[in-house]
Amino acid sequence: MPSYAHDWSQNGTGGLRTHGRHFIDAYGRVCNLRGVNLSGSSKSPADHDHENFPGDHKFVTFVGRPFPLEEAPEHFARLRRWGLTFIRFLVTWEAVEHEGPGIYDREYLDYLRSLLSLLPNYGISAFVSLHQDVWSRYSGGSGAPAWTLEAVGFDLRAIEEVGAAWLHGMRGRGHVEAERGIWPCGYQKLSAATMATCFWAGATYAPKLLVKDRHGKEVNIQQYLQNAFLDMWELVAQSVGDLEGVLGFEMMNEPHRGYIEIPSLHAFDYNTDLHLSHVPSAFESFQLGAGHPTLVSTWTRSFPMPTKKTSTTLLNTSKRKAWQPDGPTNGRCLWELHHVWGWDNVKDQPVVLQENYFSKIPTTGKKVDWYTDFYYPLLNQWAERIRTITSPDKLIFVEPIPNEFCPTSLAEHQPSNMVFAPHWYDLNALFTKAYGDFTVNVQGLSRGMFPLKTFYWGHKGARENYTLQIRNIVEKAYDALGERPVLLGECGVPMDMNKGEAFETGDFKWQARMMDALMTGLEQSLVGFTLWNYNPDNDDQRGDDWNGENFSWFSRGRALPPSLLYHEQDAPSLDNGGRILPSIVRPYAAKTAGIPIHFQYEMNTGAFTYTWSVFQPPRTGHAALTSLETEIFLPSQLTHGRRVIVKGLAPGDKYRYDESRQTLFIVCQDTSFDKFHSIIVSLDPPLAPAFAVNDFRSDFGGMIMSTLVAILAILAYFFLL
Repeated sequence: MPSYAHDWSQNGTGGLRTHGRHFIDAYGRVCNLRGVNLSGSSKSPADHDHENFPGDHKFVTFVGRPFPLEEAPEHFARLRRWGLTFIRFLVTWEAVEHEGPGIYDREYLDYLRSLLSLLPNYGISAFVSLHQDVWSRYSGGSGAPAWTLEAVGFDLRAIEEVGAAWLHGMRGRGHVEAERGIWPCGYQKLSAATMATCFWAGATYAPKLLVKDRHGKEVNIQQYLQNAFLDMWELVAQSVGDLEGVLGFEMMNEPHRGYIEIPSLHAFDYNTDLHLSHVPSAFESFQLGAGHPTLVSTWTRSFPMPTKKTSTTLLNTSKRKAWQPDGPTNGRCLWELHHVWGWDNVKDQPVVLQENYFSKIPTTGKKVDWYTDFYYPLLNQWAERIRTITSPDKLIFVEPIPNEFCPTSLAEHQPSNMVFAPHWYDLNALFTKAYGDFTVNVQGLSRGMFPLKTFYWGHKGARENYTLQIRNIVEKAYDALGERPVLLGECGVPMDMNKGEAFETGDFKWQARMMDALMTGLEQSLVGFTLWNYNPDNDDQRGDDWNGENFSWFSRGRALPPSLLYHEQDAPSLDNGGRILPSIVRPYAAKTAGIPIHFQYEMNTGAFTYTWSVFQPPRTGHAALTSLETEIFLPSQLTHGRRVIVKGLAPGDKYRYDESRQTLFIVCQDTSFDKFHSIIVSLDPPLAPAFAVNDFRSDFGGMIMSTLVAILAILAYFFLL
């Protein structure tokens, strides 16, 4: 090929599409896409003002997010060198429509088009993902513009004081122990939970909330929000949907139910909803928002359970209301307006009126299912609208609620040309911001697995643990959907783990080990991915500058200035600023003339094995295999100054390694039906080991054996006596 392994442009693939569970190129080869999320910086505007947040939310700009246009060659060249050339590109609703309904930021859309037009020059392809966390920056996360909250009736200046949102992270906080990890609890708080409920099912649960749309027509709040959402998406698709580098779109990052299907107004599910700091129940949130001082449970970190209730705290002692007096609810709580709860004036206390209001359809009493009743209808409406504007060939990336397996119902409701794109993180490590020799299978623990079976020791144990969890996600998706591609849209490692000690010592050994375990799990599962995240604005002090997160393994503060960089793939100057690169920049079979069977890489030596099978095309509609050339990304970072050794090839098979293109080309002559090929690739000299792949036996086996021998000796002594 005239290009290189990790070139996903038209030049390098002839055009990508899906077939069965695989991505394939125009030559019938199976493609393994791996890359990054670009970028965590896109959650906040370029002129984000920590001190004055929320400030004048109408006049912000996201132009230059994730980086200014003139910096694009540096960053795209770096990602190409690292073999991370498939991008999940983040856009927020606020970035497009922050000034008001129907008022679009054309300068930002022009910037998007100019930036994404450059992708093919670097072999990069992308899918555009509309990002949200906890609904909006103005409810403690990212995503929707401020006017969406105002449309429902929230007073942006009051929601933090009444406990309806945690906004300290928007002011640059979230790094200290007392604040760390609080932001995900915002999903359960009044503002974000109400917004999600109104967006997905306002016509069902808030039918009295009628607002005028931008055309002056009075509509229910669900129709108002969804129409605005779809109109905004249409403009994004029009702006970039015809570009070669844009393969597809994702409707929404990590969608959330809000109050829909909540089992009780008195408590959230401990197994699915994080409890940390002040966690009011839905009922308590209603009271707080209505201006009533309320005692709320306070949760702190614990062991073996993640958190425990340690006290109660009286919130909203100022009796402030979250609702605007001149808003659409006239200052009343939206859920009081719909008789979900009320105030008993005789007893002077709140009372629940409809305990099961959100678990069924109020008008029929039918048990509700968020996916089938609300999520799929909008998903398919959005997909059809996107395809009408762009092309029927565009890929549609779909993800479930975080930490859930693929719902079986998706098979009946999936859009055509769909890619299932779930997320996975080590939730225990994220929650504790700590990593060592002990890891936990939180996925199994939350699903009733016997606790002792969920504990793993050492690096070997971490690799096995992560592989099991990731494989479960992938296999459950195949079970539910059949032969559909799966790609992990987010997975990553916190750089500030273990109290940020690596920033002081410069030794990121635990981050490197955790990332290697994660990458091993992905490789063993034969699944593509986009790592969270490459953030050009990251530094040691601020991290990713959003809610105290620090996931970027690139830091501008550690990089060379652009004037000293070369942009060729074999230019090591691009590596400056990267952390834990040996764990991330790894060989992988990018384009396989056949079906991948097994891949295993050992970063301590630089050696890997790869097995694939050949088929006689076409097999069940698979594109004809017109190229016998398998292309493996083999980084210059590993091979420079070393000899590449390839074993396992049959007589007549050929290989060539081109360091300037970081590609190992392999051509196998035997194309007989179901022929298996297996190679072992090693380096001479091998890499110096980065760490020991330890396990319980290697760490404690000798001690246990010595103890057993001593016990037996003592028993023998007394027996002989």
